[in-house]
Amino acid sequence: MKGTMFALQSGQSATIGRATSNRIVVSDDICSRNHCEIRFEGGRWKLRDSGSRNGTRVNGEPIVGDLILSEGRLFQIGNSQICFSFSRGIFNEDESCDFKEADTESEIPVSTDDSEVTEATVEGELRPEIVHRTGTTRYSRTDSNAVSSRDRDGQEAQRLVRLGLRMGAAIDICSLSQIVLDGLFEVTSADIGAVLLLPLDMVGHSAAPNQLELVAYKSLDSRPFERTSDYLSGVVLETRVAVVAQDVNANDRFKSSDSLRAIRAESIVCAPIRSGNNLFGVIQLYSTNPDNRLDPEDSEYALAVADQMALALERVHERTRLAAGLARVETENQTLREQLQIETELIGDSDSIRKLRERILRIAPTGATVLIRGESGVGKELVARAIHEHSNRKAGPFVTMNCAALSESLLESELFGHEKGSFTGAIGRKIGKFEQSRMGTLFLDEVGEMSPAIQAKFLRVLEGHPFERVGGGSEVKVDVRVVAATNRDLERSVEQGQFRKDLYFRLQVMELLVEPLRDRKSDITILAKHFVERSAKKVGSSVTAISPAAISTLINYPWPGNVRELQNTIERAVILCMTDTVGVPDIQLSALGAGELKPVREVKSDGFRAVSLDLIEREQILATLAWTNWNKSQAAQVLGIERSTLDRKLKKYEVERPRH
Repeated sequence: MKGTMFALQSGQSATIGRATSNRIVVSDDICSRNHCEIRFEGGRWKLRDSGSRNGTRVNGEPIVGDLILSEGRLFQIGNSQICFSFSRGIFNEDESCDFKEADTESEIPVSTDDSEVTEATVEGELRPEIVHRTGTTRYSRTDSNAVSSRDRDGQEAQRLVRLGLRMGAAIDICSLSQIVLDGLFEVTSADIGAVLLLPLDMVGHSAAPNQLELVAYKSLDSRPFERTSDYLSGVVLETRVAVVAQDVNANDRFKSSDSLRAIRAESIVCAPIRSGNNLFGVIQLYSTNPDNRLDPEDSEYALAVADQMALALERVHERTRLAAGLARVETENQTLREQLQIETELIGDSDSIRKLRERILRIAPTGATVLIRGESGVGKELVARAIHEHSNRKAGPFVTMNCAALSESLLESELFGHEKGSFTGAIGRKIGKFEQSRMGTLFLDEVGEMSPAIQAKFLRVLEGHPFERVGGGSEVKVDVRVVAATNRDLERSVEQGQFRKDLYFRLQVMELLVEPLRDRKSDITILAKHFVERSAKKVGSSVTAISPAAISTLINYPWPGNVRELQNTIERAVILCMTDTVGVPDIQLSALGAGELKPVREVKSDGFRAVSLDLIEREQILATLAWTNWNKSQAAQVLGIERSTLDRKLKKYEVERPRH
């Protein structure tokens, strides 16, 4: 019978199994990765099965619970017979047994019936023999035997405290790691050392030795770094205990290891850098001096340093996260400021724009329903987008819907969705705007154009009630913030019964008024320069400026189409401009603004006609269409309404283009 004798140490357990992290590794496929465990407890050695697949057997029967080990006790795992003994005398002299020397009284011989147990290899490198493992240090224990004779005066403990203070002052991981190596070299027998850390996203997860990255390295004779002993690193990563390996260079079995031979290591200490459930990496120490080998006390000190380093690493990572968070907040604040002034195009320094920005910043985080009022083209959608971007829903969708663009039936389908077959052309289920904007913001433009039936359903949703898709029977409930906009006089619509009073009050939780451009002429110069720059980039033009005379022309124009008209005018001017500066000849203005708009109070009493508003509106639409030669898009721009709204009004007044 051939086998190997392993020595046990009182107070420590020995695991047996197929995994390389075990104290006793059995190369047998029948054996489980973690098969069983031997531990010293209550003054006795005990054996317990670790839930193995084939069991740990005595006399062919699987053991249950703890088995007390006595002299000569045999047990079987897989194809291996294991004998427990308090001395080597149990083996006959003619038996071949490789004894693993240890300073202890208890020994366990391990043998197999059909083959000799030999050292396994990892990627061609023989595994160094681990002679000591420790998961705690004498510095963390309070018993009287905790302090060794080497540390009786507490010198190492004092050095550990001073080293901890230096580690706490480190500002980055590299300097921290170098401080750790310097401190270890002062106390231990190491002449080569390295700190290898896992990537931050691997901390707290299972990791392999090849994922370790070198952060710091030190060698007393300035030899280059050699990546060695991935086996020991793997054991430490898996067991989270410090290990000591000795006789590495002297043992012929390890001379085939190129890395260990190159480094000429006589002994190795590998300690985990751990804190709670987090494992940051390992510290590797090597001694090339056969007369001054690393020992278990070195491993305890290295583990104590590694534990302090883990705490320091957490502080460094926390400082890094805080710095990154602060930078992110500063960037976000800058971005928000830019969004208000650039992305949302709420540009200007007039009192009305400044007050509008302030109200947006106050209203946006509240989640309240907002009604935006103002003429067509003033930028109501941009205000709505600014509200969304400054709210706690900015990560959600921002969905827009023009309520005047569709008929009643199609508007209901667009807002609430429909089921397959609910009407002709409904070939499948459609998700409406409310569902699309779930956890986000729904912007409803021209909300005053909703029909009474849609208004009723819309009101229920605003009040938090679920709704049904068109043709559906199941209720749909969504969490949506509604921002509405209109250029209509809703108060008059309420008085005329065209708009529900309860819906009016529900929308008017918070109200924002965007003044027309003609009432804030001081913003025209700023807006014009901004649109010149943006339009030049858009069309690839070399235009860089706008002349003072052109600015004066823009200021003297009443801008019936507001900011939208100004933007289009500037873009057209940039395209037409033949130099690098937009001049007066490049500015093409609408004839509608040729004269200043007169306020109502200037209308003379002798020009009064007792006619309805509808008649006046019809006449104005016809006059504008005649002036634009029935160009509906241009007429809608002059009238300050959407093209779809103009079409609807033409249908309402039964107006058709005259045939010539």
